[in-house]
Amino acid sequence: MSAVADRFQEFQDLGVDVISMSVDSQFVHKVWNDVELSKMVEGGVPFPMASDGGGAIGKVYGVYNEAGGVDFRGRFIIDPDGVIQGMEILTPPVGRNVDETIRQIKAFQHVRKTQGKEVTPSGWTPGGKVLHPGEDLVGNVWKEWNPKDAYRK
Repeated sequence: MSAVADRFQEFQDLGVDVISMSVDSQFVHKVWNDVELSKMVEGGVPFPMASDGGGAIGKVYGVYNEAGGVDFRGRFIIDPDGVIQGMEILTPPVGRNVDETIRQIKAFQHVRKTQGKEVTPSGWTPGGKVLHPGEDLVGNVWKEWNPKDAYRK
């Protein structure tokens, strides 16, 4: 949360709404923000921290751990039409990568902007090589793209 909060302006610049959610109450969120998060990020968390008491929303998204009564840590990229385009669910010992989240958002936005005429291969970053889906690409991806392209500009 603090890593996303620290880079919140980048999300805003991309036109992204950020919402965090856990089974904790809004009171626990406030204490956590005031006592800990605000020490990591000036001003604390600048986006809504929603409460999913009982895990109803976590159940819908498939992240609620019934035995533990908690939501697994998940990240969902939802497009303007309300469709989940990407998701990542990790167990608590492993943190997420904000750089990768931002990269994926930019990739989804690029594909949406081109109406699917350009797609982004593995490791794509803005300005990187894209693919043009169609019959000509079938069986010929190797002519257009190589895994090493993700690391070359």
